[in-house]
Amino acid sequence: MGACKVTPSLVFAITIAAIGSFQFGYNTGVINAPEVIIRDFLNYTLSEKLDETPSEGLLTTLWSLSVAIFSVGGMLGSFSIGLFVNHFGRRNSMLMVNLLAIAGGFLMAFCKKAESVEMLILGRLIIGIFCGLCTGFVPMYIGDVSPTTLRGAFGTLHQLAIVVGILVAQIFGLKFILGTEKYWPVLLGFTIIPAILQSVALPFCPESPRFLLFNRKEEEYATEILQRLWGTLDVSQNIQEMKDESVRMSQEKKVTVLELFRSQGYREPLIISIMLQLSQQLSGINAVFYYSTGIFKDAGVQEPIYATIGAGVVNTIFTVVSVFLVERVGRRSLHMIGLGGMAFCSIFMMISLLLKDTYSFMSYICIVAILIYVAFFEIGPGPIPWFIVTELFSQGPRPAAIAVAGCSNWTSNFLVALLFPLAAASLGAYVFIIFALFLIIFLLFTFLKVPETRGRTFEDIRRAFKGSTQEASESGKSPTMELNSLQPAKEPVPST
Repeated sequence: MGACKVTPSLVFAITIAAIGSFQFGYNTGVINAPEVIIRDFLNYTLSEKLDETPSEGLLTTLWSLSVAIFSVGGMLGSFSIGLFVNHFGRRNSMLMVNLLAIAGGFLMAFCKKAESVEMLILGRLIIGIFCGLCTGFVPMYIGDVSPTTLRGAFGTLHQLAIVVGILVAQIFGLKFILGTEKYWPVLLGFTIIPAILQSVALPFCPESPRFLLFNRKEEEYATEILQRLWGTLDVSQNIQEMKDESVRMSQEKKVTVLELFRSQGYREPLIISIMLQLSQQLSGINAVFYYSTGIFKDAGVQEPIYATIGAGVVNTIFTVVSVFLVERVGRRSLHMIGLGGMAFCSIFMMISLLLKDTYSFMSYICIVAILIYVAFFEIGPGPIPWFIVTELFSQGPRPAAIAVAGCSNWTSNFLVALLFPLAAASLGAYVFIIFALFLIIFLLFTFLKVPETRGRTFEDIRRAFKGSTQEASESGKSPTMELNSLQPAKEPVPST
């Protein structure tokens, strides 16, 4: 097999695909900055329709619905991933669903002019469905077009695009840019622009070679695409591996979500995929961002929004760091380092929050703990759960597995957003003990159950799971324990 290169075609295809991830980040972060202004819009609009001032409870409910409906849309979208990619392909699916982004963007952009709360909520729902689909399409496409030795590094670009999207949303939401009473609909509707940009550029990107070979039986075209993307003529070994996998797939029926849960052969990788997604959301990262503004204010920061943006910058920098580390240190090791560091920082945040009224310097220690916590998140639990699911499953069950993993992520995201304010009100700073316990549990799970997939082909990983399952059925041992022997391949990693 010839040495693969990072070609302009490969960089272009992955960059354009990652616009979908940017959209997810942007629409996650965009709603926070203009909260007070949007609540005033809700108040005014309802007062006009009801001929009376709405209650504070109704306003809070509608605001919460406007925020949370995004996650509901994400859950709905994540379950439809397999339906799209199996029929239309990865690239074409990304192209088609941009219609949802444009529709949702227009609804949000014109909701103020139409004085319609319903348009705002419906727009958030539609954009949520779009982002739920993107969280499946993008990692799958990037995994399909990336060489084995660079799959992890390129896989982290999905998370990088997400945090860049959040950072851009925070900056655009500043009062002197778009976070004003006049321009907040433009802030929400901005999502139309990257959707149009991606729609124009995607036709110049190749379809997934795995989809072409598996679903369309276009071996010659798939070979040509791999040669162009990887900058080498010798892709025969990769094509042969795909063909072998295709033969096995043709001998078994299509895997549905229900069959994924029922089949013993898929149970272990499915549990790992779900647990990794839960480790991302139940780590408390959203809760930390929720608390950060108040903590920064207590520490004497005049404009806490700038400190929050600073945390977003740290977010972005350490996601870039993970791009270079993931193929050198490995997925499993980075995830464990991230979880352990976050657990340590969670305890420090709790202690500093409890003592900040007694010792003024504790507020600064808490700020440092937050920034380090964010850095550890982006080293491991941020990027790794998104792309490792594409490595644990072969082509047949992969769409269903990504749908389940994505739904797990969105559901836990929704539950944290729903339950955290109640927990924080009841427990105060002690709420971080809960997150520390979750982090320790996920750290132990990763150590005991998660295999290292660095430098391994999809077929190597599939064989390891299959072999360990067979051994387990014969000996009664836990199958995944055997997978920890999956060590990285001893081959040089090309410079990124």
